[in-house]
Amino acid sequence: MANQARILLFNMNNDRQRSIERLCRSLSIKTSYIRSTSYHDTLGYLTGIQGFPKKPVSPSASPATSELESEMLVFSGMDSDATDAFLAAFKNAGLPPIALKAILTPTNVFWTPIKLYEELCKEHKLLHP
Repeated sequence: MANQARILLFNMNNDRQRSIERLCRSLSIKTSYIRSTSYHDTLGYLTGIQGFPKKPVSPSASPATSELESEMLVFSGMDSDATDAFLAAFKNAGLPPIALKAILTPTNVFWTPIKLYEELCKEHKLLHP
């Protein structure tokens, strides 16, 4: 079976994005940088899961009105060993930490990046008052 591991990258500068992409290539993990114009799509669509169509955007619709204020990573198709290996390699590479991280679940697969971001921010504030 082909490696389905993928990490979605949100709200990072080009240097940061390239550093993470290099790290992921070394671990055979695919990456997708998600632009704010795709924040209305579901995480299922953005990770390439069949059955999750792109949401049509009407010509009169404005671009995503919400921007993420922090970087965010979403892990898809990765078991706990692969996720742990990425996190260890990330730390060993000396990259500054990313506070908002999530694993794609049967629940959040239907969410948009904005919805996930809002939930992660709530959790982060509860865990780090």
